[in-house]
Amino acid sequence: MQRTILAAAAAAAFAATPAFAQELRIGFLNTTTGGGALIGKHMESGWKLGLEHQGWTKDGDKLGGVATKVFYADDQVKPDVGLKEVEKFLKQDKVQIVAGVIWSNVMMTIQKPIFDAKVVIVGTNAGPSPLAGPLCNPLMVSTSWANDDNHEAAGELVQREGVKTVVALAPNYQAGKDSIAGFSRFYKGKIVETIYYKLGESDFQADLAKVRALKPEAVFLFAPGAMGIAFVKQWAASGLSKEMKLYSAFTVDYVTLGAMGDSALGAIVPTMWNNDIANPKNEKFVKDYMAKFGHMPSNFAAQAYDAPGAIAAGVKAAGGKVDDTAALAKAMRAAPLDSVRGSLKLNVNGFPIQPFYKAVVVKDAGGKIAMKIEGKIWERPDTMSEKCPADKRN
Repeated sequence: MQRTILAAAAAAAFAATPAFAQELRIGFLNTTTGGGALIGKHMESGWKLGLEHQGWTKDGDKLGGVATKVFYADDQVKPDVGLKEVEKFLKQDKVQIVAGVIWSNVMMTIQKPIFDAKVVIVGTNAGPSPLAGPLCNPLMVSTSWANDDNHEAAGELVQREGVKTVVALAPNYQAGKDSIAGFSRFYKGKIVETIYYKLGESDFQADLAKVRALKPEAVFLFAPGAMGIAFVKQWAASGLSKEMKLYSAFTVDYVTLGAMGDSALGAIVPTMWNNDIANPKNEKFVKDYMAKFGHMPSNFAAQAYDAPGAIAAGVKAAGGKVDDTAALAKAMRAAPLDSVRGSLKLNVNGFPIQPFYKAVVVKDAGGKIAMKIEGKIWERPDTMSEKCPADKRN
């Protein structure tokens, strides 16, 4: 009799448990070894601070009201390694979300198996133009930008500043091609030559000799991470910084600026984030990040910091039903992105509509190298969203 009563009580308790009491499982794919580890360190630090500010510090803590577990993996800047790690996320860890991803060639390799598994991508950096355009997917959410965004803003800025001739340089992979395409879309002067260098290059002497011979008014450079450090140091040492302007995208930033030092002085940087953007959320982010990690955050940290908040908002809006990934992604895309950049709306392709600014590398009042915003370039939807098929939009 007692056993029957206990069984009935247990059954009643089970029945009373909400049907959506699920566990959220997130796989964070980053780069923590090799030259890409410079960026990866910032991205992971921003992500973890974002989790902390949402009340999550360990597996089992709640994100958006749902117990959450986070798995980590290193893609080593290799698409095949990234794919292997994603397969583990999907098959072994049973994640509903894959977040992170620095490199566009990695993102293009992993996106199809993730979407085929009905899993959400929350991109905190890479935004290859196909995913923002013809291959857009309702399971895609980004807290960063579409690849062309920053480069389009650079093209617009260089055009506005009356530069007549440019040499453009970018690494020979998806993001590099997106970079030149985006820049060219809005810069209407003459690109006297486009130089695609090897991904991971560290010796730019031949390229700099070619720039000197071509004598453009300015150089447009896309060289993330260690590549940018090498280029800018060699650029300054060559004396070219005294002869022409340097405009860069995702090259001169708070990941690389310390290593570049005075070599970067005068560089012009189109950016959607900087530490001097005046709003309470950004001020708290910068203050807490510096206290925790001992250095200035970068845009990579800022983008990753925003992601846990976006996920939490989506989980709440979806009523905690995290296994319904289509509804979860829809909820995330519908909610305003409460960002360190301000309150942002996500476009029809899941990428933020956000302001871009002109920043210049200077020395601050204390004599330290810094980036200072000098004005707004624009705020507009990314161009590739126009190519997102209607049935794949919000």
